Amino acid sequence: MSHTANYDKLEPSVPLEEETLRHYKAERYYPVNIGDVFQDRYSIIGKLGYGTTSTVWLCHDLLAPKKYVALKVFVNSGKPLHELSIYEHINRVESKHGGRARIRALLDSFVLSGPHGEHTCLVHEALGMNMEELKELLGEIPPDFIQQCLRDILRAIHFLHQEAHVIHTDVQPKNILMGVLKTDTAFERYQQDELEKPSPRKELPDRTIYVSRPMRYTLGLPSLSDFSEARIDEPQNSGLIMPDVYRAPEVILGMPWGHSVDLWGYAMTIWDLFEPRKLFNTQDVDGRYSEAIHLAQMVAIMGPPPLEFLKRSERSRLFWDAQGNWLGDVPIPDMTLHSKEQRLHGEEQKSFLEFMMKTLRWDPDDRCALEHVFMDEFLLADLIAKGEVVHKE
Repeated sequence: MSHTANYDKLEPSVPLEEETLRHYKAERYYPVNIGDVFQDRYSIIGKLGYGTTSTVWLCHDLLAPKKYVALKVFVNSGKPLHELSIYEHINRVESKHGGRARIRALLDSFVLSGPHGEHTCLVHEALGMNMEELKELLGEIPPDFIQQCLRDILRAIHFLHQEAHVIHTDVQPKNILMGVLKTDTAFERYQQDELEKPSPRKELPDRTIYVSRPMRYTLGLPSLSDFSEARIDEPQNSGLIMPDVYRAPEVILGMPWGHSVDLWGYAMTIWDLFEPRKLFNTQDVDGRYSEAIHLAQMVAIMGPPPLEFLKRSERSRLFWDAQGNWLGDVPIPDMTLHSKEQRLHGEEQKSFLEFMMKTLRWDPDDRCALEHVFMDEFLLADLIAKGEVVHKE
């Protein structure tokens, strides 16, 4: 892939992309350049994105005509890559479960030797934008499209739990990637865009920092991605997981947790895709995450937690007395699930709120079982409307 020189050269002194991240250290990142070829196979077309642990690039697979892949190049942490071990575990599972096809596939992995250490690289099937980006692009995603996508993601979660015995722990819109139909030319158009108007970049003595070029809008089937925080299920899972605003109550309170954290994350994902604002606003006046604010809002939405639930956690004493009365240093806000819902109306709103109330429960054992979620009226609404499913009360 040849490149012309008519790209915008950005000011070297102004932090760009991964350089803006907290604790960024240049030597941790491999200096990838557009046009590089790795393993005599993967030709770099453009930068898809970046994060605290990696940069992601769209590549042309030179051994497979018309095949495109996403290359995730990790920082040189000096320890085995957890995400790779999870993918290897999933790949060893022999299963015909339909949800397996909705897990983003790992196609290859290898190690790059960089100037400051070794970098693990994962090669994935190339996909489109994530559902967070899709919502930003469209403003509102049509309800039937959300329902179709999230039924597929539910199958993926069911496969992980029942067949692979893996808990994702990070189900959220940005980890759901839209597929690309075989008839779609999204990757060819991406490559052409990069040729016609190369990505802006800043050139430094030891590396070039590129501005990411996002994927275009595509309409293929969705896939659940990013297993960097996933865990192999154990009899007693513990530790801090989930992004702050998506965190389940049992995790906040330091209790053992299980499969149900993914159901909580799934419910939060549905809310975020339908609603203009997140269900919980968990930051204090200084912009820092506050457990007290988060738990107080949960009380407002779900009612007070059961005493038996609180007894499982020593940390609950920081927020409730022995009778279950709130002791937190912030008041319980005056809000309800119904008052927070701003988009839907009538029967559609009713079934949506009923679905949320089944899944948003303090006690994981009280949350609607995954198998029952499959048959929920709200998730099947588009099929019921078409007469493809008859819903029984």
